Amino acid sequence: MQIYGWREYITIKGVEEKLQAKLDTGALTSSIHAEEKELFERDGKKWVRFIVTDPSLKKPTRTRIEAPLVRIARIKEPGAESVAREVVQLSFQLGERKLRGDFTLNNRSNMLAPVLIGRNMIKVLGWVDPGRTHLSDQKIFR
Repeated sequence: MQIYGWREYITIKGVEEKLQAKLDTGALTSSIHAEEKELFERDGKKWVRFIVTDPSLKKPTRTRIEAPLVRIARIKEPGAESVAREVVQLSFQLGERKLRGDFTLNNRSNMLAPVLIGRNMIKVLGWVDPGRTHLSDQKIFR
């Protein structure tokens, strides 16, 4: 079974820039920093359009993504009311593993990393060593 660090680089399909991800065993679901979210309809189905970027970079790449809306999730923030967040499925690569999974869309600009990988995804990936970072290969998704 693969061992990952608590911080890794991942590549989202359709986004050229590698993004920093925090592998968080304390979070159930995964999330990604999304800006300019916009719900719309395509062929009678709900979709969401959003910008993926790393707000911690001085000159980040901004990539527009469109994806079918999977659902609206109610997320409970510590010490706050629950909030509604859009959920989409994204294909991504972490090391040599290519996966597809659900991500909530939210503002992670004040967080350590623009992507959070939660337990639902970690249990498919492997083990997390909380004392190490960047243990996976740095291959780009193709």
